[in-house]
Amino acid sequence: MAHKSGFVNIVGNPNVGKSTLMNALVGERLSIITSKAQTTRHRIMGIVNGEDFQIVYSDTPGVLKPAYKLQESMMRFVESALDDADIILYITDTVETPTKNQEFLDRLKRFNVPIILVINKVDLTSQEKLEELFGLWQQMLPTAFIIPASALHNFNVETIIKAIVEHLPEGPEYFSKDTLTDKTLRFFASEIIREKILTSYQKEIPYSVEIEIEEYLEEPTIDRIRALIYVARDSQKSIVIGHQGKMLKRVGTEARKDLEQFLGKKVFLELYVKVDANWRDDDRKLKRFGYSS
Repeated sequence: MAHKSGFVNIVGNPNVGKSTLMNALVGERLSIITSKAQTTRHRIMGIVNGEDFQIVYSDTPGVLKPAYKLQESMMRFVESALDDADIILYITDTVETPTKNQEFLDRLKRFNVPIILVINKVDLTSQEKLEELFGLWQQMLPTAFIIPASALHNFNVETIIKAIVEHLPEGPEYFSKDTLTDKTLRFFASEIIREKILTSYQKEIPYSVEIEIEEYLEEPTIDRIRALIYVARDSQKSIVIGHQGKMLKRVGTEARKDLEQFLGKKVFLELYVKVDANWRDDDRKLKRFGYSS
């Protein structure tokens, strides 16, 4: 049997469950997940290997209209995912309307690659409403292969995988068979810390924050990590630190526990907070943080 391989790139609007589905498909927790929009900022690859296939998944930021350079960079990750896709995995859910982002859907129709459309969160609707939604999507994207699913409850995830393998083109592996992702430990450390900030603070704080790993030392029994949390204003720095440093300590404790679980070893984590008012619109700093310029 010929070997199959390809890039299966996950796109869709914010908060439809792209990262949850990515983690379910890969079988590892590579993308951070929160209920907040714009949780995913980068393009994150997860690689799944079979005896005669290799699937290179990409999780991408939710489609939005950029308000500053950070978001412009996020949308460039989406553009690159469209450009090199062998299969487009378009994720919607049972809450959003099919016409929410008509311009993006019109673009999808022009791509000459298979489109698998996943209607996620089917556990939140009735069979009658799901059938109605299914019909609407058939009209919107008539060439798409539509699968209802619940990534959170692992419903129909195997069906999605089978559909992907069926549509994969023949080709050699892109990565060695033991590779799981293209990202470094530094990247995952910064994302786990950012996830704790997303879940610990309200309003604008999470969207004004970026994490930089200043130092990452791997030792046989412990990893030592020093991270800088960038915020946009002095008032945000005070909120992130909290009264007598309690909030920052809580974030650090929760992040350390997740890092230890992710790495399978002890972690010593130091967190510091720094104000940088313009980081979201500074090309040089965005490039340093891993965003395209």
